[in-house]
Amino acid sequence: MMSYSRRRMLLSLSGFGTALVRPQTSRSEATPSRGGTINLLLAAEPPTITTIAQTAYNSVYASPKVTEGLLTYDFDLRPLPQLAIAWSISADGLRYEFQLRPGVKWHDGQKFISADAAYSIAAIKEVHPRGRSTFGNLIGIETPDPLTLVLVLSRPAPYLISALAASETPIVPKHLYEGTRPETNPVNNAPIGTGPFIFKAWARGSHILLERNPDYWDAPKPYVDQVVIRIMPDIAARAAAIETGQIQLAPATPIPLSDLERFEHLPNVALERRGYQYANSISRVEFNLDRPCFQDVRVRRAFAHVIDRKVIHQTINYGYGDVIPGPFSTNLTQFYYGNLRTYPIDLARAEALLDASGLKRGEDGIRLRLTHDYVPSGESYRRGADYIRQALAKVGIAVSVRSQDFAAYTKRVYTDRDFDFTFNGMSNLFDPTVGVQRLYWSKNFRPGVPFSNGAHYSNPKVDALLEAAAVEMDPKTRYQQFLDFQNIVVDDVPDIGIVTQPDLTLFDRKVAGHTVGAEGVAGNLANVHFLA
Repeated sequence: MMSYSRRRMLLSLSGFGTALVRPQTSRSEATPSRGGTINLLLAAEPPTITTIAQTAYNSVYASPKVTEGLLTYDFDLRPLPQLAIAWSISADGLRYEFQLRPGVKWHDGQKFISADAAYSIAAIKEVHPRGRSTFGNLIGIETPDPLTLVLVLSRPAPYLISALAASETPIVPKHLYEGTRPETNPVNNAPIGTGPFIFKAWARGSHILLERNPDYWDAPKPYVDQVVIRIMPDIAARAAAIETGQIQLAPATPIPLSDLERFEHLPNVALERRGYQYANSISRVEFNLDRPCFQDVRVRRAFAHVIDRKVIHQTINYGYGDVIPGPFSTNLTQFYYGNLRTYPIDLARAEALLDASGLKRGEDGIRLRLTHDYVPSGESYRRGADYIRQALAKVGIAVSVRSQDFAAYTKRVYTDRDFDFTFNGMSNLFDPTVGVQRLYWSKNFRPGVPFSNGAHYSNPKVDALLEAAAVEMDPKTRYQQFLDFQNIVVDDVPDIGIVTQPDLTLFDRKVAGHTVGAEGVAGNLANVHFLA
């Protein structure tokens, strides 16, 4: 039987327009109980709250509670209404028309209208790390009336209908952003939205306080009075807070993987594996190709012959997730290909490649001294960095591991470009054009923009394949384009794909309604409530 994802792609690319409205959804006849405070845990402080120019995982969990999107998505990535209540796509795939929800107000009392959505999408195209690729074919935005939004494309964008969630494409108030630089607008850190929760305070290093929106368009939601986003960098403190019930929601596997089995047997804690279909995260080693040593592909291939994915999978990740040979997650099923070129662990081969590159061992046995920056968003990255340091020492590469907070890390890698190589995590997202292209497309080398092409990788063949796949209407041709792309990337080695992230949510068993679709806890939490 053909998967829904493939059926959806075939429908949207076969020349037939689509029109969708709010579907009937099953729900309990009884309204969930009202009241209470949900404490949501994040392992690192977000660099900003609103995601109009940011894709940091911690911002992604904060933004959608306040600032919504046009659409949301079920577990099969089927679009559902949010600020848009109906939409249609023209037969040629060049015109998207959205009917917007009437009667919605911003938290400051202003009416939400189509001009807000038009401004937001135009800004995201310019300042969002993925905006240039996601909306690359967008040539016009029309607002024929206050509740109609039309996107006009120069070429088809088969992924676009899946790119409109609150975390990915937040709709912000034009009256507070127009005439400013949206990426630096102070409203990003004290957001005004249309969502179920109103921003009240951000105590840096401690918490973000959100309170129930009494005028939310989807009454009687939200059900809880407050959401408090707790910032807990210490992993032991996180585990204790979850176990003792101080935390009700803890997404993105915030405790040591070695503790998961024990937590699965706690009477007050449960695990949810759904709610990550919109992200599809992987871990990877990424090289700074502006560093002279990494401009030689033989050095990068030597690293690939030394860093053992299986060790990271089994020892660092305790067997959670999947080993991957390239840039795609195994969960991105319609594009993943498992038989890519690999670099077997072979220290002798690595030594020969390093010798051939001119990096001979010195009298002290050292060929090269490097600093390794790992992304500070989980214990597995720190432990993985330690393993990589030990592995590279065997071939004469001396590595110093550098720790820093999340804001310092993103500035170092993406603004200052003061790094040698990094062990980080990236989301493939719901489509490679959105989640993967940004990391390898030469036109997305954008210093100052987090989670763009940090390697400064440039290959004209890769650019051509990515640009072709972004507009390709035939699913088979598009699959081949992405397969050709994967083959080139694993040969060039601008990075090394390691494993899929074992993302899951730990939650208090007294809480329900937190994971209702593909966005999981990164959704708006309008449905979350305490069980009676």
